Amino acid sequence: MTDPYFYEPANGHGLAHDPLNAIVAPRPIGWISTMSAAGIRNIAPYSFFNLFGYRPPLIGFASIGWKDSVANIAETKEFVWNLATRPLAEAMNATATDSKVDEFDAAGLETLPSRLIAPHRVAASPVTFECRLTQLIQLETKEGRTLDQWLVIGEAIGVHIDPAMLEDGVYQTARARPIMRGGGPADYFEAGELFQMRRPG
Repeated sequence: MTDPYFYEPANGHGLAHDPLNAIVAPRPIGWISTMSAAGIRNIAPYSFFNLFGYRPPLIGFASIGWKDSVANIAETKEFVWNLATRPLAEAMNATATDSKVDEFDAAGLETLPSRLIAPHRVAASPVTFECRLTQLIQLETKEGRTLDQWLVIGEAIGVHIDPAMLEDGVYQTARARPIMRGGGPADYFEAGELFQMRRPG
């Protein structure tokens, strides 16, 4: 067996591109829409995102830097997660900028109002979660040094699902054509081949 390539992240990886986000991949995308207390809309994608629990449903994303999304959530305690899909990929990518303009307008995204919170939803997204903040955590190193990295966790208090995504009461994951982030500067994946395997017991 060939010895594995080994490196200590604190000393650099020594490769052409950091492999971490290519190894932990593909990852679901946190396409997060927020609104400031002054009513300014914002939407941005985050590739460090996931679901952390069922009851209550908790989702979270990490931001490298105190960006508008985090600032708005800290201020209002509300956000929406919008499912990023293949038909929405280019528009989602267009919202990945640090801009002071309305990213919905800049990306040509139509919106719908939320039912329980102020931030708007992406009208064409087949699934959206209306969320209220539960925790905002500044991340730290193993030595306890604080980082300019922020973990946002929210409880989904309202879920919108396009009925076309349901079949006999079961959500059809691939039908929505969700996209996921890969590694490298430009890699994305669309949900691919399905295989089934039930848990033991």
